[in-house]
Order: sequence, then C-alpha cells, then structure tokens
Amino acid sequence: MLKSVGEAVEFNHVSMRYPGTESNAVTDANVHIKAGEFFSFLGPSGCGKTTLLRLVSGFLDPTEGEVRIGGKDMRGIGPNKRPTAMIFQNLALFPLMSVAQNIGFGLEVRGVSKTERLKKAVELLELVDLPGVENKMVGDLSGGQMQRVAIARGLAVEPAVLLLDEPLSALDLKLRQHMRTELRKIQRRTGVTFVYITHDQGEALTMSDRVGVMTGQGVIDQIATADQLYNEPQTAFVADFVGENNAFAGAVTETDGDYAILNTESGSLKGRNRLNLNSGQKAIAFVRPEAILLAEDSTAVENILKFTVKNLSFEGSFITVFLDTPGGQTCVMKQNNDGSTPLMQTGTEIKVCFSAENTQLLPYGEVSYA
Repeated sequence: MLKSVGEAVEFNHVSMRYPGTESNAVTDANVHIKAGEFFSFLGPSGCGKTTLLRLVSGFLDPTEGEVRIGGKDMRGIGPNKRPTAMIFQNLALFPLMSVAQNIGFGLEVRGVSKTERLKKAVELLELVDLPGVENKMVGDLSGGQMQRVAIARGLAVEPAVLLLDEPLSALDLKLRQHMRTELRKIQRRTGVTFVYITHDQGEALTMSDRVGVMTGQGVIDQIATADQLYNEPQTAFVADFVGENNAFAGAVTETDGDYAILNTESGSLKGRNRLNLNSGQKAIAFVRPEAILLAEDSTAVENILKFTVKNLSFEGSFITVFLDTPGGQTCVMKQNNDGSTPLMQTGTEIKVCFSAENTQLLPYGEVSYA
C-alpha cells in the first residue's frame, strides 16, 4: 500500500511575473500548508491559482521568494526530482493503454518491473474503490472511473504532495458532488498532502481543511477554514465571493462596542464591527440571503427595510426571492419551501428584517456589486 507521508508546503513571500507582462500573476504569497492537509486555493479564473501549482510542481521558479516542500527550498529542482505528482484538468490519461498501464506509467519510467507495477496498480485500484478494472481500456470507463484512475496514477509514484488542477470540472453536477466525497476519503486514507485549485466554492468548502481565497490580482486575501470564511470573512472580496451575499455600501455613522451603524441608500443598518471600523469610514454591510426574514416572522428587528418583490425562483427545497431596494439594488432572500410562508406576489411591497448579529460590516473593497 502507499508508503509516502505528506509533507508541508510553504510559500515564503512568493511573487511570479511571466516574461513580457507588466503585472504579477501571484503577488507576495505567504502560505504554510501543513503536512497531510487538504488545502484548496479558491478564486476566479485568471487569479493565479494554476501558477501556484506550477510553482510547487517545478514547472516554474518564482520571480521572488521561495517555495519549500518538507522544509527544503525547491528552487532549481526540476519536476521529476520533486516529491510531487499532478492531476490535470483533462486527466491526461493514455487512451491506448490499459488501466494498469496508465497507473504504472510513472513507475515504468523509474525502472520498476512489470510485476511490481501491476501489483501496485491493483492495490491502488482497491484504494480508490475501483477494483477489478486493471485490464480494461481507459475508453471503456465512465468519467468518474477515469477520475479515480488519474488519482491512482498520481499516487502510484508515492508523492508527498498531490497537486490537483480543477480535476472535477468536466464532470456533471451529481458525479462532481459524489467525487468530492471520494477525494476527501482518499486523502484521509493516504495522508498525502493535497493541494487543490478550483473556482467552485462548493468544492473548496466541502473538501478542504483550509482554503486560501485569491483575488483577481493574484493576491491571497484570506486563509481559513470553510466555516470561518463563510461566517467571518475578513475582506469585502471574500464576503462577496464565498457564498451568496447581499452588499449594502455606505459610511459608518457611529460605533457601539462590537457593533456599528452604517448609513446606506437603503437605510441605516446595524452590524458586527469585528475589524473596528471608525466613524466616517466607507464600508459595506453584508447579509446572507438565508438571514433575511419577513419582518412579521421574527423578533430580530435591529434592521428593518422596505423592499419590492421583483421576482421569485423556485428551487426545490427553497424559494429565492429577488427584491428591489429603494436605491435600485437587487437584494436576495431565501425561504424554505415548507408551506409555512405565504407566497409573495411580484410587485408587492414587503418589510424584511435581519439581525445585527447576522450583518457583517467590512471595509469598502472589491465586490461584484455594491
């Protein structure tokens, strides 16, 4: 069975600028990924996620700073000399080879005998819950099975660090959700350090021990666990990017201990002031759609606003209600589709409320709307 143990990966003030470009693909990255951790980089397309993987794998050396694996500086050490393996978005399996030959390819390059390669392939197919397919051709497998073969091939060379470049993106939704669970299970079984990149927050939040959220400028904005990112974002970008959020821009008018009042076009809002915003400072109040309630349904009335129902979207177990604010902004509210809430009509004016505890006040910054 797999003998390797995960090793830590460190980015120490790493910046990367490609030749002929004016801006960095990655800027001053400082990350310590623990040995045996499932760590994901999450961000929009073009934010530098793949560049970080290429820096770890050895296909690139940083313009500034250093990348360390197991405490050792990797500068100048090529991909074939690093304790890493990489799974690409397109899987890069060999269609004219059997499953066993695909899994054993890296071992063959290293001079391992055919008997040992087959033994390793059989062991790894058991590990990824795909026994008995070693003699099948890759083209005879389903998408999920090919995904598992790619993982087995990556693990065959006993890496300390497995790098995964959006490997689930080509799968349909149901299979993608299933493979999230399977990937996490495999990572726990092996103890190998997984470094995963994705633009899909669902993947990052459900699988990872910790997540690093990257902005479009190649900057890592926040590193935290999934619940911390969702419930305690540190920047406007993270609050907006991770999960759905309603953003109300304005200026702080007063502070009150752990809370502050923000004056917005939609009204005055009270929210948590975890970052100690000062009076007069530009800020944004963020409220999750599930935290917004009809005013008559709740006693949490610190924040009460009048909105007009713009549209409703039925999504099975819940209903998404789109509301127009007085300032012309669209606000989103989610309601459980359990029959307890009266059906609202388009064009109706309603009062909604949300508690100060569920309202995050953050310094004004980059969001998709505000």
